[in-house]
Amino acid sequence: MQYRTLGRTGVQVSSLALGAMNFGRIGRTTQDEATAIVDAALEAGVNVIDTADMYGDGESEEMVGKAIAGRREDIVLATKAGMPMGGERNHQGSSRRWLVTELDDSLRRLGVDHVDLYQIHRWDPRTGDEETLSALTDLQRAGKIRYFGSSTFPAHRIVQAQWAAREHRLSRYVTEQPSYSILQRGIETHVLPVTEEYGLGVLVWSPLASGWLSGAIREGREITGNRAAFMPQRFDIAVPANRARLDAVERLAAVADEAGLTMIQLALGFVTAHPAVTSALIGPRTLDHLHSHLAAADTVLSADVLDAVDAIVAPGTDLAADEKHDTPPALLDPSLRRR
Repeated sequence: MQYRTLGRTGVQVSSLALGAMNFGRIGRTTQDEATAIVDAALEAGVNVIDTADMYGDGESEEMVGKAIAGRREDIVLATKAGMPMGGERNHQGSSRRWLVTELDDSLRRLGVDHVDLYQIHRWDPRTGDEETLSALTDLQRAGKIRYFGSSTFPAHRIVQAQWAAREHRLSRYVTEQPSYSILQRGIETHVLPVTEEYGLGVLVWSPLASGWLSGAIREGREITGNRAAFMPQRFDIAVPANRARLDAVERLAAVADEAGLTMIQLALGFVTAHPAVTSALIGPRTLDHLHSHLAAADTVLSADVLDAVDAIVAPGTDLAADEKHDTPPALLDPSLRRR
């Protein structure tokens, strides 16, 4: 396992981090299975576990808490807040009112008195930066969080939040958690240059592109993965973006074969090769999945392989642009771009 410094915090973290989204109902993973996955990941040198309040409506946090009981201090524990929790309109977002309440709920579910990294799950256009940063700074001073970060923020919002922290003399986001894979390289254009400029740690999610880069999706095979079951539109080959992804996967598979790599090694080795990336979040549902991911822990891609990837998916390109999670709201809601 490789270790890197998380931004400018001085904290050393593994290049592969364990994402717990699949713990519980989302991935149909039991407590015993989740504990076994955590055990094996820690044994392999993974020291970061990332979850969120909304994963299974808190179920993931509860399962992580049980799995890490008795060894909390060996783990860099991260969670997130901001996505809707139930139907009540104020049980979401990044207002002081919600963050103070929801952090206590997350700590209770996790069975801990603090988390190492508390992340705002998505930029909340209804809440000002000063409001959010002030609340997070107070929670940090209270000892309930050690650091805080953003997740899937557009580049201009990352810059704005850094400016607001300085202007109002508040603590700042020290990490960003964006989506990044060979098939979705858009963050190379704006987000990663900004995180490098401000010295942010970067924990990338979906490095296997929702399974497209797992090796299981190939031409002529039925697509049967867990994601395909509840997001079929993302795997319908009749959709042009999905056809483009499958074509790219076939070419990438040839590159991996020639280099003596699995597709997972190619995918994880690619994202962790970028100098702005600290860790890649893996989200196994089973021990077999975990072991296939851990096989990439020490993968270092040669310049020839990285050049071959660039020739298949150009730098800064998203093959499925409509799946972006950091699109400015005005591009999605016509009322926001009409007078």
